[in-house]
Amino acid sequence: MTRLTGRALRVTVFVGETDLWHHKPLYTQIVGRAREAGLAGASVFRGIEGFGASSLIHTQRLLSLSEDLPVAVVIVDTEEKVRGFLPELDELVEEGLVILDDCEVIRYVGREKPA
Repeated sequence: MTRLTGRALRVTVFVGETDLWHHKPLYTQIVGRAREAGLAGASVFRGIEGFGASSLIHTQRLLSLSEDLPVAVVIVDTEEKVRGFLPELDELVEEGLVILDDCEVIRYVGREKPA
């Protein structure tokens, strides 16, 4: 089981919901690669509205439904592990935004695996 407390690094990847990598959702590929790399965890959050470098607003409002809502993939682990994962993101993310933040992990506890 991964143990993580104290200083850590958070990487957040902002992409579009319809962005693909080899015909699969890009966010799914990022999460899968993070798992394969042994990172502590990854979560995907779907935005309800936003815009990026193109300044085109994507929203879920009824009158202007977008099929490309913003998605954020958040990964937290030690600085060494996160920085080691950055080349994977460089390969996967052709359009989007990748940011790094220092953070502090207060509690990180997983579920017990069934016997």
